[in-house]
Amino acid sequence: MPDAAQSTSQTVSSGTPAAPKDLSAEKEAELRESLKRCSAATLEAALKFLKTGDVEQLPTVVIGVIERFVDPDQRAKLQEKDDELRLIEDLGIDSLTMMEIVILVEEALQMTINNDELRNLRTVGDIKVFIDCKARGLPPPQPAKFLPVEQIVALMPIQPPFLFLGEASVSSANASAKYKITGQEFFLQGHFKNNPVLPASIMLEALGQLAVLYLLEGYEPTEAGKVVNADQIFFTGCEGVRVHRVCRPGDVLSLSIRPKRMKMPLATFEGTIRVGQEKAAIAEEITLTFGLKDAATAVVAPSAADAPSLSSLPTDTPQA
Repeated sequence: MPDAAQSTSQTVSSGTPAAPKDLSAEKEAELRESLKRCSAATLEAALKFLKTGDVEQLPTVVIGVIERFVDPDQRAKLQEKDDELRLIEDLGIDSLTMMEIVILVEEALQMTINNDELRNLRTVGDIKVFIDCKARGLPPPQPAKFLPVEQIVALMPIQPPFLFLGEASVSSANASAKYKITGQEFFLQGHFKNNPVLPASIMLEALGQLAVLYLLEGYEPTEAGKVVNADQIFFTGCEGVRVHRVCRPGDVLSLSIRPKRMKMPLATFEGTIRVGQEKAAIAEEITLTFGLKDAATAVVAPSAADAPSLSSLPTDTPQA
């Protein structure tokens, strides 16, 4: 199963190559001046892209330009090559700084970017994919739908204190979310005594919850006038589970799922959890069963008692 961290790079590296630019000596001198405060690797990658059209150079240019404008204490995060890094929340990039980044990218890559095209770019990975499509002359993919935690709570049948999703992004192709282990989770008092460790079954629960969110917000039934019924989503099984890392209070879990097979009434997903760039857990297959309802049916907020839980996993689930 491909890792979640690979998904953006795979998207970026496929498709039509970019056409080389006409790089005169004067243009090259201007480029060197524009990128003089960026790393040597950034300049080298920009020159290679302009001369050859090699889109593999684009991520280096994007990261190098972003690094130029973020605070020094944030630059180490960029070196982790985490495409899920959020521009505002994780890197502290405000709207004016974003415009400075865009202007320099335009100069470095000889392209024009409209302000309207930037509205849905929230992560480093979003920028990489957007710039790659722009360089190739391809339409950028439909932006993922961002869901703050308040909206997730309103949508999900699973409710706190058993909801393990913070903010999330959902598209037709995948879904991702964050969850910070606060240390206040009720089950940590007994798992383990004086040594709080997030149970592996809870990791699988979180991935299953993200799959539920995908069904509710990212999946479009082929049957016209129908939507997924939140009251009819249930866990049926999982396979290929591996736990690679102990997760403790303070860790921020980056969860991602991708649908593998969707055929009513079953939906099968693959999922990955990371902490930074470290793989924490994978599930090769998580399968849910689901039902549909008329799209016009009034939405009634489900109670916590009615929430379909994925916690009915065997007690011998591998522990981190």
